[in-house]
Amino acid sequence: MLANYHTHTERCHHAWGSDREYVEKAIQNGMKVLGFSDHCPWVYPDDFESNIRMKASQIDDYFNSLTSLRDEYKNDITIYIGFESEYIPELMEEQEKLFSGYPIDYMILGEHFMKREPSQYLGQIFSDETLLEQYVNICIEGMETGKYQYLAHPDLMGFAGSREIYDRHYTRLCQYLKEHDIPVEINLLGVVENRHYTSPHFLKLAGDMGCKAIIGCDAHTPDRLNNRTAQATCQNMAIMAGLKLIDYLPDMMPKE
Repeated sequence: MLANYHTHTERCHHAWGSDREYVEKAIQNGMKVLGFSDHCPWVYPDDFESNIRMKASQIDDYFNSLTSLRDEYKNDITIYIGFESEYIPELMEEQEKLFSGYPIDYMILGEHFMKREPSQYLGQIFSDETLLEQYVNICIEGMETGKYQYLAHPDLMGFAGSREIYDRHYTRLCQYLKEHDIPVEINLLGVVENRHYTSPHFLKLAGDMGCKAIIGCDAHTPDRLNNRTAQATCQNMAIMAGLKLIDYLPDMMPKE
């Protein structure tokens, strides 16, 4: 791997390791680009605070720390600073205000929830076709905003019903990604932890559609950035599915 754009920090309350450790592990792996995309904060209309994402009060520290590391390691690696975010229409206006003035390089879409927290976490296996259809719909709707570079763990929602139903809805998502030249993420965390995503069957659907793919470490610990065995597994999954792997996102290449 030459780049990873899916990296978290301990600010999200379920990742470990210092910012510096993530940078140094990426350099040890031979990466040329490291994108930080920690779970975004939200502005809620009440006092609710999520325990799985950074707080709004931590944004300054996030950018100050990563900007300093970007300068310190500029001769070794290119660092981009962004967020992984859900697309939740009723919260988007306040999020835009919150992020105003911050030098955000990019965002990726990770649709863990379709509504504000606390609500149903989507990274499970469901048997309700309507829910799967809604998930695919909102992923496409979110990508249509043009805010996000790609869709993280696109097959996050598992489905326990018929393969025909699974294929119908996820083929529609793959078709959208293909038509808009958006790569499918092969989520290394899901592969390493034997989760239902990234699914070889989903990747085959994407391969048959002619999609491109990119590996996302979804790193919640620094060691995931230089786990070459896991990276090789993800690369082999792409080969088996007939997917062309890309190294870099467009306009997010190494800087000289």
